[in-house]
Amino acid sequence: MEKELLRGLVSEEEKERFAQNGFLLMKGLLTKAEVDEIKDYFMMLHAKGPFPGFKPVSMEEAGGDLLRVYPRMINPHRADPNIIPFMIHPKIMGVLADLLDEEPLASQSMFYFKPPGAKGQALHQDNYYLKVSPGTCMAAWVSIDEADRENGGMVMVPESSQLDIICPHEADPETSFTNDEVDVPEGMSVVPVDMAAGDILFFNGSVIHGSYPNSSKDRFRRSFICHYAGYSAMKVMEDTLYTHRGEVVIREVDESAGPCGVEFDYVTNKAYY
Repeated sequence: MEKELLRGLVSEEEKERFAQNGFLLMKGLLTKAEVDEIKDYFMMLHAKGPFPGFKPVSMEEAGGDLLRVYPRMINPHRADPNIIPFMIHPKIMGVLADLLDEEPLASQSMFYFKPPGAKGQALHQDNYYLKVSPGTCMAAWVSIDEADRENGGMVMVPESSQLDIICPHEADPETSFTNDEVDVPEGMSVVPVDMAAGDILFFNGSVIHGSYPNSSKDRFRRSFICHYAGYSAMKVMEDTLYTHRGEVVIREVDESAGPCGVEFDYVTNKAYY
């Protein structure tokens, strides 16, 4: 029997909140067992050592820099297809189908370790990088650990979801591990979103968002983050996408410099003007 999308996970009230704010926190969407499965798998990958796009070093080699010991994983599913089932988890794809009102396609995967002392991420908009069109991308931000203002939790700008892409300026390298930052438009404000393990934050590609630095002494803030496009999207940053059944769908890669005339390398976080 053909695998069907798990629809009906999002209430009408939640859809209205998403339509207004551009983001929706689904509390406890994943069980502890489901979160532990993702966490244990990525910790195993870290323990095994380098693979394409991921090169952790020992504490001695890193000179005490935990960000080099626990670097971010960017698109690990390209090197390890066992990650694809996490990307197309039935609950995640079901919520996305409810919010997009069409079949979602999984595009990009990331795992952030964010150890104590790690920098935050300056405010930005995802579709500046993902280049999904028509429409915009969607993110599913899975909290593997409790994430709050002390250990580097998320911040969002409500009602920024209808904005066009704002061209960024250079971020403060003392507080952000990425180079780009956008300003909060007049009349809007930043709000924190505290999360428990198993909560998932869904947001569209225009929403301005970022995260705090991890100022805790001993609390990691691990997260599994994936990006998606609606099935109707014709152009994307990644050409290979996946349906909820794991089938491969190919879309045209947007090779333009984007609305700000910038080429961006998602692995190095460097922009090329």
